[in-house]
Amino acid sequence: MSAAPRPGPRGRRLPKTDRGAGQWAEQLPPEATVNFAAEREASGIDDTLAALDGELVGLGPVKSRIREMAALLLVDRVRQRFGLLSTRPNLHMCFTGAPGVGKTTVGLRMAELLQQLGYLDKGHLVAAMRNDLVGEYIGQTAPKTKKLLDQAKGGVLFIDEAYYLHRTDSEKDYGQEAIEILLQVMENERHNLVVILAGYKDRMDAFFESNPGMSSRIAHHLDFANYELEELDSIGRLMLEQEFYYLSQDAGATFHEYLARRMRQPRFANARTVRNALERARLRHANRILADPDRTWSRDDLMRIEAVDILTSRDLPPTTESSVRKPS
Repeated sequence: MSAAPRPGPRGRRLPKTDRGAGQWAEQLPPEATVNFAAEREASGIDDTLAALDGELVGLGPVKSRIREMAALLLVDRVRQRFGLLSTRPNLHMCFTGAPGVGKTTVGLRMAELLQQLGYLDKGHLVAAMRNDLVGEYIGQTAPKTKKLLDQAKGGVLFIDEAYYLHRTDSEKDYGQEAIEILLQVMENERHNLVVILAGYKDRMDAFFESNPGMSSRIAHHLDFANYELEELDSIGRLMLEQEFYYLSQDAGATFHEYLARRMRQPRFANARTVRNALERARLRHANRILADPDRTWSRDDLMRIEAVDILTSRDLPPTTESSVRKPS
């Protein structure tokens, strides 16, 4: 059995290869003690985690996993200051779930957390899809992929619908070339680049089966469940509140009914569908106000969404004039 690593001399700076990217810290003597409440405050991660809670309704398992990863990296950073140098954790991830469940938002906050904890230099996120990496003709893919990777260095490369990189229906597909470059960079540049692959779970599973090398480089798999009806309702109200709107009592009931029906229809996209519906409601609200130019309107009128603004949605079955309760 090998001996435990011995702490280095006092005051030695931790080498960059052993620590997170871009951070230097004085090493602590063996007899020192640390307080993790102070360490959390100094890192700023609690503000980021609180922002994630404020931005996204639900997603309890995902948020719990993010907190666990943040805890590991914070403890690892303090261990390094004691000279307890461990192998850098593999931080490449896979986010699976339907559209509109918060995958990109979590990716943005994850990039911020990794920068705060010293594992990334910049902490920015570069979002990409197949067309951003794969060329149409021979010789185009490698330059496109390498350029994108250079842009993402120091941060997170978020590849949505990553399974489209691999296509077996065409002999002239160059997606495999992009995958091979990604695999090399994910291994060699892991000290200053995190790759997040995202998409539907069944398709990502098939992608990993076809690309075992990629599967072996992904350490963290987070599954984003579809939102429940009450969560979608809360998401909509939060979106309106952020834009200084609110739903009247009748509009609130109508919006709830709209969501229940829309969830059963094709191309439903969770929070993305909610946002689109509310954008249309705001358009109808504005046109309703301008349609009566001689009337005077209060501040509250300009904030309040009425049932008629929801009921005329093209996603709902036609309604009769009598079924629409007009605002006073």
